[in-house]
Amino acid sequence: MFRSISRRAALTGLAAVSAAALLSACSDSGEEAKAAAPKPAEPAAPATPATPAVTVKAPDAQGTVDMAKLLEAGSLPDMSIGKADAPVTIVEYASMTCPHCAHFHETTLPTIKTKYIDTGKVRMIFREFPFDPLAEAGFMLARCSKDNYFPMIDVLFKQQQAWAASQTPKDALLQISKLAGFTQESFEACLTDQKLLDDIRAMRARGEKDFKVDSTPTFFINGNVYKGAMTIEEMSAVIDGML
Repeated sequence: MFRSISRRAALTGLAAVSAAALLSACSDSGEEAKAAAPKPAEPAAPATPATPAVTVKAPDAQGTVDMAKLLEAGSLPDMSIGKADAPVTIVEYASMTCPHCAHFHETTLPTIKTKYIDTGKVRMIFREFPFDPLAEAGFMLARCSKDNYFPMIDVLFKQQQAWAASQTPKDALLQISKLAGFTQESFEACLTDQKLLDDIRAMRARGEKDFKVDSTPTFFINGNVYKGAMTIEEMSAVIDGML
C-alpha cells in the first residue's frame, strides 16, 4: 500500500525529518523499516563469476506487464534516453535515496549506455519512485533542471552520501543545485512547487498500483519484470536474448 506522506512541499519536510530516518526507508534491514514502507530490492542473485570461458545466464523474469499500458502517459512526461524505435525498451523505477539504485547508475548503466543505448538497441525510461521527502526533493530538482534532468540525476546519485546522509540535507542539496545553475530563489521555488510534488507522488502511486512496483530499482525490460540492481553481465544477457 502506498505510504501516505504529509502533503506539505518537500522543502518543509527536509527540516523536520532527520537523514537517518529518511534513509531507513531505503535500508534493507530493520523491522521498523520493513513494516513502514517498501524497501529497495536486493541486487539480483549473482550468477557464477564470469570468466572468458563462462557465459552468464540471464536471470529469470519475476513477472510480466502489458507494455502498451506501461508506456501510457503518466502525471509527468517520461524522461528517456535512446532511440524511440529501439527494439528493447527498459523502464526503471528508482528512488534517489536508494543505495542500490545509485550503485546501478554508477557501475552498470554507463556500460549499458555505451553498448546498447548509444548504438540504437535500447531505449531507457527513468521513472520516479521516491521513498521519502528527501528523495522527492531530489526528483523535484531534477525535473526543475529541464534539459539537465539526467545530468542532475547522475550527480545526485554519485553524491548520494554527501546529501542524503547529511545533517543538513537542504544545505547540501542547495550547494549541488548551484553547480547546476540554480539560485537560492529558483531552488526554493522548485521545492515549494506543490503541483510538481503531487505529480511526482502520482508517478509513484501509479507504479505501485498499476505495475506492482514495491522496491527499487525495479526494471521492466520489454514487459518482463526484474527487481534488483542487476550486474552488467546479467542485464546484457537479458537484452541480448531480445535482440
